[in-house]
Amino acid sequence: MKEKLFLFLGWVLLALCSFAAHAESTLGAGVWATYEYIDDNETDEETHGSIKDEALILYADGSAEPDVGNWLYSAELRIGPGSFTDPANNSTGDEISLHKAWLGLRWGESRVLRIGKSQVPFGWKTANFWPGDLLLAGYGDQMDVGVKLSEDRVQWRYDLAYYHSDDWGEDSTDTVDDNGHWGSSTTFRKVNAVVANVEYDLFKKHTLGLSTQVGRLQDLTGLSANKEVTGRHNAWVAYYHGQFGPFYSKLSYIDGERRLPRNHRIANSLAEDIENSRIAAEFGYRRNNWFFYVDTSWANANTKGSNVDTVYAVAPGFSYDYGPGWVYVELLSQNGFVDRNGQVGRGDFDALYISLDFYL
Repeated sequence: MKEKLFLFLGWVLLALCSFAAHAESTLGAGVWATYEYIDDNETDEETHGSIKDEALILYADGSAEPDVGNWLYSAELRIGPGSFTDPANNSTGDEISLHKAWLGLRWGESRVLRIGKSQVPFGWKTANFWPGDLLLAGYGDQMDVGVKLSEDRVQWRYDLAYYHSDDWGEDSTDTVDDNGHWGSSTTFRKVNAVVANVEYDLFKKHTLGLSTQVGRLQDLTGLSANKEVTGRHNAWVAYYHGQFGPFYSKLSYIDGERRLPRNHRIANSLAEDIENSRIAAEFGYRRNNWFFYVDTSWANANTKGSNVDTVYAVAPGFSYDYGPGWVYVELLSQNGFVDRNGQVGRGDFDALYISLDFYL
């Protein structure tokens, strides 16, 4: 594994150096780690929490010089437990993840075509991917592999994308940040998804948006000789984000449905169709280097036979920009969750997180 890692890093560095030679580029690195204290956890009560999720982050962003070309690129490589990837369900088999890596082509004055692993244009992303993602679960910080066309005009923007799969490799799933909500390498994964998004500025700093996605689910159970694509999924979200001086707000309503691959569904006695709706909100306030915010969301299980009522999750917190990085202090409280199948369940969880990062 170490030999593969060094070879992989060598190719990444070689590619970045090649781009940097002909581009206006930024190459950098960062480190982060988190203190975690889980309420009602006997071990944390004895040790007063743990310091964990350390990671090294390498990133590169750049674009061609004006007289050279019209291309641009962006990449981020994470190494360590804090890469928030799952070795059992990713493409590296280790705590290493190429979180994003895309090459872009400027097309006209306002259009960009991106090829590679990029942000899925679906709704909005939270201030901090964890714990803020909450019950967005599967529709928050998505990074999938495919092609995306974006156009940004004065008053409106749109994105149209095709994502061949939700991660690199033949059986890996979306395991970074928004992990654990799109199956696993032994159950199913998301493939062949088409995503569309449009935003319109009602007036300055107040935007309405609508996103939709539809795609297939591939059988990875081992019961399918050719790993047939027998499932499907679809979802849409209507959203708003606005700013009022130092205050801002984000709101969204999400409706989603999945028909899981038949083998996985039958083996686990799951409903034929898994349906749920979610409401999410984020409110924030900025003052100098301080940023105070709260993320909250609700999920309602509409699946036939489910006995789970509406569940909620809330995560208030603040961050401080001290120069080379940020300090985050966040609480998390929830009485429900969304599992790998996309089903809403009930379960209490409360925790405190204090994170520190810095970047060169």
